[in-house]
Amino acid sequence: MLNPETLTLVAITDGASSDATEIVTRALACVRGGATLVQLRLKDADARTQVEVARALIAALPVRIPLIMNDRADLAIAAGAAGVHVGPEDLPAAAVRRILGPDRIVGVSVGNDAEALQASDADYVGIGPVYATVSKGDAGEAIGVGELARLALLCARPSVAIGGIDATNAAEAIAAGVSGVAVIRALFSAADPEEAARSLRSAIGR
Repeated sequence: MLNPETLTLVAITDGASSDATEIVTRALACVRGGATLVQLRLKDADARTQVEVARALIAALPVRIPLIMNDRADLAIAAGAAGVHVGPEDLPAAAVRRILGPDRIVGVSVGNDAEALQASDADYVGIGPVYATVSKGDAGEAIGVGELARLALLCARPSVAIGGIDATNAAEAIAAGVSGVAVIRALFSAADPEEAARSLRSAIGR
């Protein structure tokens, strides 16, 4: 079973670069600052590149820090990743679970009631976008912290807030009842990802 503390601060790569060395360097900085899980999100990279970068990350990250892939269960298996995170347009969580088996992590994106009801086979849910974000072009309208709290209760499983999260609003998101926050831009676009992660952990309060 997924420990909710693993979700305290999820660092999601921003896809601005598919250079393995750069991604590993920035991911390790995030971990030094307090990131507890890394999600590899390379929307524009081919399958081979995604697997190569994933393997480089797995080799570099401390054993306690899981790496999960974005969207592709098959690539998670090929790379030896700890799991996968899928969105509403990807395979449903039940199908992903059949592919990955019981031991890998399955996360799903949730932004409304219908998506929440499809999350029963997931280990955790990412709820949002909570605030306006430019990191994901298909993220949709911000749902706000009230809706975040309601959907977290509806899903009844560990959850993270995502979408426009930074050190100024992370505490507000945590107060809505989620296990942690998932962050793209405020970490991977930061001049100092380690310090940015440290500031987020301070705001989270644990």
